[in-house]
Amino acid sequence: MKLAQIALSDIAADILPRDRTLTDAAALDDLIRSITAIGLRQPIEVFGLVQDEGQPQPYGLISGYRRLMAFRAMGQTTIPAICCNPADIPQALAAMVTENEVRAQISPWEKGRLILRLLEEGTFPDAACAIDTLYPGATRQQRARLRGFCRVVDILMDTPLRTPEALSTARMDRLATALRMDGGPAIIATLIAHAGPSHSLPQQWEALRPILNTILTEPEKGSKPHRPRHALTLRQGMTLTRVRAPNGWIIRLTGPMARSPGLVDDVFDLVERWLQPEE
Repeated sequence: MKLAQIALSDIAADILPRDRTLTDAAALDDLIRSITAIGLRQPIEVFGLVQDEGQPQPYGLISGYRRLMAFRAMGQTTIPAICCNPADIPQALAAMVTENEVRAQISPWEKGRLILRLLEEGTFPDAACAIDTLYPGATRQQRARLRGFCRVVDILMDTPLRTPEALSTARMDRLATALRMDGGPAIIATLIAHAGPSHSLPQQWEALRPILNTILTEPEKGSKPHRPRHALTLRQGMTLTRVRAPNGWIIRLTGPMARSPGLVDDVFDLVERWLQPEE
């Protein structure tokens, strides 16, 4: 490894999938003020790239994304950088993750999304291999938790879940457990029912809370296989979800069909004929 002044234009900042996907503007301003006052205390880390028409820059960024962004915002043309020689891309990714684990708080969602992206790009054959490489010091429990994060991102990435990067570890753990217990349809139906800009993540979580409590409750003794069912989505565009109540159960009907004024009366009639048939 060697220290050098490298032109900002020679550094490909996004050559590696990054675990940090959001940049805090206030934190970046603080970093700029710090660099202006006392200089850059920690150089960024880069590695050499093979240049061609598709990749004109000679260096790829390993760690120091925020520092690089700060130098660009300050109008600098070069930045102190340590030139590393990782054996391959997985080693460079592991170096990035290790550095960010120490210097910045990476959210559980961002960790799961990074692993999934690397699997999609073929960098690793499976999640276990990715976790072993990126988090070599993780305990068995931590590895299981990371696999849970991957499951949550994989299933909920394309749902209306707002600002998932703000989900805490505890909430990601609850979602992972509920998804493992086949709670995906009920969770997704709840998110769809609380979609749109008027619903923030805290509001969505309050809507999910009773659903998760129901899913995570131990099934009653004598339950049939694959029961209890937490959600039922009909082809006609209506979803039924069940929620535990103090004295029983609540069945929620959502979707376009659920807006029909006479639907509940029809459901009452069906239940009455089923549970109280005429003699």
